Amino acid sequence: ILEMEIGITGGVEDGVDNSGVSKDKLYSTPEDTELVWNTLSPISEKFTIAAAFGNVHGVYKPGNVKLQPELLDSFQKNLGPKVGYEKPFFFVFHGGSGSEKQDIHNAVDYGVVKMNVDTDTQWAYWEGLLKFYKAKS
Repeated sequence: ILEMEIGITGGVEDGVDNSGVSKDKLYSTPEDTELVWNTLSPISEKFTIAAAFGNVHGVYKPGNVKLQPELLDSFQKNLGPKVGYEKPFFFVFHGGSGSEKQDIHNAVDYGVVKMNVDTDTQWAYWEGLLKFYKAKS
């Protein structure tokens, strides 16, 4: 399965700093997602799209991230009637760490089938190590 990342996921990851990009670049467009569909669907239906909907790498204070999962719904509704599927896209939620429960719920309703939560996973791992270390010290 191919995962196609389109748009820009804000924040910093693997030494790439997208924290200063223009906010409008943090949101994919219907044209972006349709181009991916038109390019990849003749080859295989086995692909996902990591569309940008305000998501960022890392964890930020509440209110700093302006997720718009309803964009994913609009992408589905834009292409669906053209291809005969209610929800033609399988989306990936990049930069999901620290997201609000309702945003996650909405994103899944709108077609997210995979969510990346690397920062949350790293913190949970380090917290476990710290507890172990303190217990053994």
